[in-house]
Amino acid sequence: MSDVPQDRVARVDLQTNRPHSARVYDYIMGGKDNFAPDRETAAQVLADWPGLRTSMLANRACMHRMARHLTGLGIRQFVDIGTGIPSSPNLHEVVQETAPDARVVYVDNDLIVLMHARALLTGTPEGRIAYIQADMRTPQALLDDSTLHQVIDFSQPVALTVIAMLQFVEDAQGVIEALLEPLPSGSHLAITIPTGELAPESERLAREYTARGIPMYLRGRTEVERLFTGLELLDPGIVPMPHWHPAPEETPLPATATNMYAAVARKP
Repeated sequence: MSDVPQDRVARVDLQTNRPHSARVYDYIMGGKDNFAPDRETAAQVLADWPGLRTSMLANRACMHRMARHLTGLGIRQFVDIGTGIPSSPNLHEVVQETAPDARVVYVDNDLIVLMHARALLTGTPEGRIAYIQADMRTPQALLDDSTLHQVIDFSQPVALTVIAMLQFVEDAQGVIEALLEPLPSGSHLAITIPTGELAPESERLAREYTARGIPMYLRGRTEVERLFTGLELLDPGIVPMPHWHPAPEETPLPATATNMYAAVARKP
């Protein structure tokens, strides 16, 4: 299942006695890589907001649209924060479909995600894929990681994708500013971020996550706008997630069917 040495797995506490956001997501999306605390948390948050799975599916679809859009703009390097347990099509599959030479670095802090990612995430011969175990709450450690610098050329534009992850960070603006700082002009930031302004039921969801040991912070539009300070927002700006470049053949979900804003911006 993984190329992670078994003796290392044995030494590391996988913390299966407490819920983890990636494994809760995995369970809600029909995966099997989760444990009782993850399933219990998922059951409760779904009871608080039954529309959560719809929002998660819409979020994944939005990530695909953003990836294709960025590839169309010529971006060939991606750093994806909060990879989660792999579920095809992944980011690299989307971008390498049209840009086989694209490079993708996946980042997550859960060793179970690491095990699956290294075993399952394979790309084109022309491109490169790497996985880094790191916590976005300590961005400098990620930026100092040697693997990141082996794969990503910091003299060329990079797409930083932070998809449905900033709700788990108290200082979201500080994290984004730190991660963007070393990226060159022409780089892009792609974000989807939960809010209580679109689906008020998600306030109960956030309280339940927090009560179960996964602090969740919902952001209003004003806070989301601050994340893009100094950047050039791409059309259509900060919008309810289903309204970010919906596929021409699809009728977008109502804004209130999800609890997220979405936006992409360029670093001047």
